Amino acid sequence: MPEASFQIEYLPATIDSEQHLVLLHGWSGSRELWRPLLAPLRGLANLVLVDWLPPPDVPPETGLAATVEGLLGRLPARFGLLGWSLGGQLAAALAARAPSRVDCLVTVCSNPCFLARADWPGLSPEDLAAMEASLPRHPVQTLRRFDALQGRGAPRAWLRYLQQCRRELPLPALQAGLSWLGDLDLREALATLSMPQRHLLGEVDALVPPDLAPALERLLAGRREAVVAALPAVGHLLPLQASEALLAAIAPLLEPSAAGIPQGPEPVSKQAIANSFSRAAPHYDSVAQVQREVGDALLSRLPETANTVDTVVDLGCGTGYFRPALQHHYPGAAYLGLDIAAGMLAWARQQDGEGQARWVVGDAEALPLATASVDLIFSSLALQWCYHPRRLLAELARVLKPGSCALFSTLGPSTLYELRGAWAAVDDGQHVNRFLPLSALQEAAASLPGVTLHAEVETRVVHHAAVADLLRELKTLGAHNMNSGRAGGLTTRRQLAAMLRAYERFREPRGLPATWEVIHARLELQS
Repeated sequence: MPEASFQIEYLPATIDSEQHLVLLHGWSGSRELWRPLLAPLRGLANLVLVDWLPPPDVPPETGLAATVEGLLGRLPARFGLLGWSLGGQLAAALAARAPSRVDCLVTVCSNPCFLARADWPGLSPEDLAAMEASLPRHPVQTLRRFDALQGRGAPRAWLRYLQQCRRELPLPALQAGLSWLGDLDLREALATLSMPQRHLLGEVDALVPPDLAPALERLLAGRREAVVAALPAVGHLLPLQASEALLAAIAPLLEPSAAGIPQGPEPVSKQAIANSFSRAAPHYDSVAQVQREVGDALLSRLPETANTVDTVVDLGCGTGYFRPALQHHYPGAAYLGLDIAAGMLAWARQQDGEGQARWVVGDAEALPLATASVDLIFSSLALQWCYHPRRLLAELARVLKPGSCALFSTLGPSTLYELRGAWAAVDDGQHVNRFLPLSALQEAAASLPGVTLHAEVETRVVHHAAVADLLRELKTLGAHNMNSGRAGGLTTRRQLAAMLRAYERFREPRGLPATWEVIHARLELQS
């Protein structure tokens, strides 16, 4: 079977959601079309943006089948579909091929049978034939005329944006797409689908006739879950012209948890983390024994690919302690230190002096970096403060270039189990920070297309003469108890004394042990 071409970008939802929404552009387009809608859409579901090209030099039915099969192998187990123009036909074909995997289907300015038939409204065969004849001889002019039709009725700013979104596409793929438009007829497939459907049209669309709306309503008359809507004064650029109407149509189809139902509080407030580590910056390195040892172990796992690494991100860089080692390992790469704590970055910048490093405030779950802009991510003992593993790993994958990787170490739930057990003997309060297990990271990675996670667990034990030494170290590190669910008020002397006595049962000849469960992981992004 011939192969279609795909580039897939995964964007995690900004709320906890199990729902995925696949976005498919139209002929000669790209996934960039959807950029203005991404912020509100990410408030509804995890997004899968697809750049796709049909295989050239094969009949449309064969090309469609190859594209559907190739794409299904790259998509999550379940998903909703949002397709614009020709992307709507591809979405309908995907839904017909795998109905058990598709939660909903939304098409925008899309005709299941694009070319007019005796019994169906569409573009005239003469207009399409003229475009097919002009494309190989005058491709630039042909695309401009097509853009003019798409942009009819829309502000010129949106037409300019559409043109900026266009990729350089091979002529055979463009010709294959036009063949699809001329030959494909997905009316029967559309009429058999049982999942919820929404079909949005523009009343002044120059490519889709106004009488398509009643024709679609008749075709889908037996489907209670199918709704057709034609928007007045809107053309083919409906996703840009009428984004609010599009969002309003999509939102009810997605799972309730994605539709704005309030989420529970974060286990640890991001602002509390930033404030605590900012205060700790001046003294952090003086007590960061475990942090240094774990970071050194992670450095030993760096890939030997210096010639292909142009940008290194030190995620959760703190004071910039590992900057010299990373710059030594990748001397030709630009170093970017990123941390959620502005105070840490101020200290790192001061220590760096007039160096060439860049220091950026940012959250690992919402990185202020461009897609596919980073060759290597290094992160030592920072990501344990992220409690949305799929959102985190998807964001790492988003900014990595294809074929690149992220190396990180984080903490597991057995960390400081002795301290947690000692406090448990006193009361039911939450006195020790809790961290996610490796299984949560593995499940998150398994749900992301094109992502592979390799990980191993290491146990490190540090001995202290007294519990007070451990507590002082945790406070100096900024890693003391920051749980949102911790008890209010001050710990009484009686409670503290009871905890100290309970901890003594763990004592060993070398002192009181403090266990750190360290997860070393390598996230790889498919080329």
